[in-house]
Amino acid sequence: MDKIKPAANGDKPLGLYIHIPFCVKKCDYCDFLSAPATEEMKKRYVEALIKEITACKSYYTDYEVQTIFFGGGTPSCLEAGETGRIMDALRAAFRFKETGLEATSEVNPGTITEEKLRIYRQAGINRLSFGLQSAQDRELEGLGRIHTYGQFKDNFHLARALGFYNINIDLMSALPGQTLSSWEDTLRSVIALEPEHISAYSLIIEEGTPFYDCYREGAAGYALLPDEDTEREIYHLTKKILEAHGYYRYEISNYAKKGFECRHNSSYWTGTDYLGLGLGAASLIQGTRFSKTDSLQQYIRLCESDAPDGLIRESCKLTIAQQMEEFMFLGLRMCDGISKAGFYHRFQKEMKDIYPGTIQEFVKKGLLAEEEDRIRLSDFGIDVSNQVLAEFLLEQ
Repeated sequence: MDKIKPAANGDKPLGLYIHIPFCVKKCDYCDFLSAPATEEMKKRYVEALIKEITACKSYYTDYEVQTIFFGGGTPSCLEAGETGRIMDALRAAFRFKETGLEATSEVNPGTITEEKLRIYRQAGINRLSFGLQSAQDRELEGLGRIHTYGQFKDNFHLARALGFYNINIDLMSALPGQTLSSWEDTLRSVIALEPEHISAYSLIIEEGTPFYDCYREGAAGYALLPDEDTEREIYHLTKKILEAHGYYRYEISNYAKKGFECRHNSSYWTGTDYLGLGLGAASLIQGTRFSKTDSLQQYIRLCESDAPDGLIRESCKLTIAQQMEEFMFLGLRMCDGISKAGFYHRFQKEMKDIYPGTIQEFVKKGLLAEEEDRIRLSDFGIDVSNQVLAEFLLEQ
């Protein structure tokens, strides 16, 4: 079991992340900890995961679980009843928030059925996150996705018919062959479905993926990536169109109708404790960050032998400087920004004393906006957020 037992200090909020490391087919851009697997392997993994969850029972009694997130991989590639069993195990091991629990599962078009969605609802999952990426079949094929836009629409309407009224759709821009026009068509097609939440991320070519090898070597036959000017236009167009249709940006890449912000992901950006369960899952508990083994065979072996103490691969207590860094560069991803009073309450130090001149310089340059107690990225600052946020790293 994770050897980190919280102090008895009341009902501390906790987010749970459940990693399902399986998919039908590995996409050409994906560097996540996931791969196709046999049904037998999936069943063994679920049994091991339930053992890990059960071992948590006496360790987090002072926490109240407020959010749950099944990620991957493709959680919806599990058989219908497996997710229900995992949720039952979580209920037995943790204390759930009585009302208002947010429980999300990522789902990919082509892997969900009416039976799965009914079981999700019965198990308490009340939010779905569809991995669509694009409404253009040509672009989906170029990414190596297994579904068409038509299949996604069918799945979306099925989810609505079965009572899911909190749905996110993941979109990806700066795709091979994508144009400003095709991106606008994707946005408008998705808006017409009226989901509650839209995540819009740019494609990043990660080392170790087929995309990385092909684009690094300039392989023939691959569509060109949009240039930087087109990427910037896409970014600005996204905000303009989504906000015109009632989706406000609450984080650099996330838009929601009022009241439908993803509370689980927001907990990462605001420093709430979270516990990762499953292969390679990361956690942050009382200022200690730790992650599980990323070897599937080792994970299953340790859980099957009732030795989950060995699951932790890396663990480190964050220094005060590291905690300050995370407060700044994660908090500034939120469009409401961060509170100077909140910084002082947590660290007993004034923000201006830790970052002398930095904030004032960025305000002067128009990269940050300062409004009474709060500091946030300006629209211009969001455009160059990586450079701005890097300036708040103390231990460089």
